[in-house]
Amino acid sequence: MKSVVTIVLLILSNTFMTLAWYGHLKFAEWKWFNKLGLIAIVLISWGIAFFEYCFQVPANKIGFKGNGGPFSLIQLKVIQEVITLVIFVIFTILVFKKETFRVNHAIGFVFLILAVYFIFKK
Repeated sequence: MKSVVTIVLLILSNTFMTLAWYGHLKFAEWKWFNKLGLIAIVLISWGIAFFEYCFQVPANKIGFKGNGGPFSLIQLKVIQEVITLVIFVIFTILVFKKETFRVNHAIGFVFLILAVYFIFKK
């Protein structure tokens, strides 16, 4: 059960992280947003990233073996990275419709999945 909770929290965390890091590139299409300076955009992104931390920190605390969770620190990081890339690709395809997901991207993801396999192999 802790593994499912950890992964769900990581998915939520990475959704906010992706929005904080890349959302402003899409928000630039809004007239009022274009009038903001870089400092304002950073502060807005920082505000969004706050929610990332609200999910990321509990995910790591619940999921870490040292706290009774099912994952080692390395496993947590690899899970987080794969989730980050999956969320990023979904976000890119849905929000930035001009971006394309190509074969070389798919091949790269296969290697990432292999990385997860080897990280979890005993």
